[in-house]
Amino acid sequence: MHYKISYSIPQRHYIDIECTIENIALPVIEVQLPSWRPGRYELGNFAKNIQSFKVLNSKDQPLSYHKITKDRWEIKTGGDSVVRIIYNYYAAELNAGSTWLDEKQLYVNPINCLLYCDEKLDDPCRLEITVPSDYALAGAPKVIDTHTEGDFKTYKAMFANYHTLVDTPFICSNSIQHNLFVLDGVEFNVWFQGECKPDWAKVVGDFFIFINEQFVLFKSFPTERYHFLIQVLPYQFYHGVEHADSTVIAIGPSYQLMKKELYDELLGVSSHELFHTWNVKNIRPKEMLPYTYHRENYATTGYVYEGVTTYYGDLLLYRSGIFSDADYFKTLTQQIQKHLDNHGRFHYSVAQSSFDTWLDGYVPGVPDRKVSIYAEGCLLAFMADAMIRKQTSNKASLDDVIRALYNDFGKHHIGYTAHDYQTIIEHITGSNWNNFFGQYVEGTTPYNDLLLESLNYFGLELSVIASRRPYESFLGFKILETNNETIVQSIFPGSVAQQAGLGVKDKIISVNGFEVRNNLNDWCNYFWREPFVLTVITEGKTREIKLKPSKTMYYKTYLVMKADRISDEQSDNYNKWIGRRF
Repeated sequence: MHYKISYSIPQRHYIDIECTIENIALPVIEVQLPSWRPGRYELGNFAKNIQSFKVLNSKDQPLSYHKITKDRWEIKTGGDSVVRIIYNYYAAELNAGSTWLDEKQLYVNPINCLLYCDEKLDDPCRLEITVPSDYALAGAPKVIDTHTEGDFKTYKAMFANYHTLVDTPFICSNSIQHNLFVLDGVEFNVWFQGECKPDWAKVVGDFFIFINEQFVLFKSFPTERYHFLIQVLPYQFYHGVEHADSTVIAIGPSYQLMKKELYDELLGVSSHELFHTWNVKNIRPKEMLPYTYHRENYATTGYVYEGVTTYYGDLLLYRSGIFSDADYFKTLTQQIQKHLDNHGRFHYSVAQSSFDTWLDGYVPGVPDRKVSIYAEGCLLAFMADAMIRKQTSNKASLDDVIRALYNDFGKHHIGYTAHDYQTIIEHITGSNWNNFFGQYVEGTTPYNDLLLESLNYFGLELSVIASRRPYESFLGFKILETNNETIVQSIFPGSVAQQAGLGVKDKIISVNGFEVRNNLNDWCNYFWREPFVLTVITEGKTREIKLKPSKTMYYKTYLVMKADRISDEQSDNYNKWIGRRF
């Protein structure tokens, strides 16, 4: 398969694509546009972005075709061995997994927009990219030739197969900023596209440190060259997507990039996505090896490929010294807060939630139904790490498990199963882990006791206080404030709010007759010692909700911290975990 990508009017956001399929021996072929993209385990329906579509033979004569599914076409070749498909793709969404075109850049995730023929998936692919002559190409395409003609330049690249091609995002721009360094013979490229003023000394220094920490864990790297493609946006944003030898990160706002809070977010997502190079791009669930692009790829092991990655993404920043105690405890606290605030944990296991990412994994869904493979998976990894260390007297850890998965499965392109993951842990510890997996992974047993025990193993404790928002603590509901609207986001089961009839998605418009404009907390504090009435809108109907605060504490605020007094054993455990004294 041979692809050509070009465009004429960038402000229209339409990319022109030509796909040529050669050496066809069949009278009828089918072509498919991917229905989803690896790294986002839900259907993407990219075909909705195709406006025009035509099919020609080798003599530029039209061929007959028709759609047989939402993103699959049947083409009658008429006996010709060559088929050319000419179409366009609307590239007007900018995130870490999308495709975007404007007057400043051409940014392509090929998985969004390049058709394929089943019979040609494993054949070599060619790609030609035509852009303005002053545009540089950022990313992992292996360029074999560059040709400039007038105001335009064409990059030509080769790929081993379609799988490699669609796992290789790229950015073409004349304003992209670039730096690189080499670590253990591997070249790391850092690219910033968009308005930003990177402190290169700090960026390169910090990236070098956390990448080295990941090298220490795995002992080797799967590729010779790697690219961090960072889209810096002028508004608040946070998103990352992993690839075999690159990652795309979208983050913003521009003016805060080098300030601590957002810069820590950049380090966190960069460490997370780099870890995916081993865990999911190489250590891959059996159900996804190889990826099947035209339908869902169901797997119950999201707690491994996303949960373990979430755990190590921040932990390795902590081990490397880039994250302080406060930085790391903040991220761990966030995972615990998400877990304990989510009452879906009583109804749906993390394994079930992994399977159902394809159903509603990236939206809130109905109240109290499911959990997150990221948050719950992270805590499962943390607890498993503590248990392994405890059962082996710190002679082994989750490090050994993930390394074994890479050495035994990832390096040999063998897909693993949930049973394989458990078996490795049992082999390393010499213990039976049926209870752990049955209760916490496949079941809905509360994490609380094991989580506190795991924290205690390292000399840590979990502080619990009332939420700073009284309507969360003593009324039992959370809100989302946006565009001067206050929307009920979640309700604590059995709380005052639930019993009074408050509902998720209710819009709160006043407290005791006073209009609410992103200031519900202020009004609640003002009227706290008095009875008060919320006026809400439910499905267009105005209602009044009478509330009286309870003495029961519903939503709580959690904080991981070091214990004031610890034993020598706890200090040693912490030292073995992090690599430095308590």
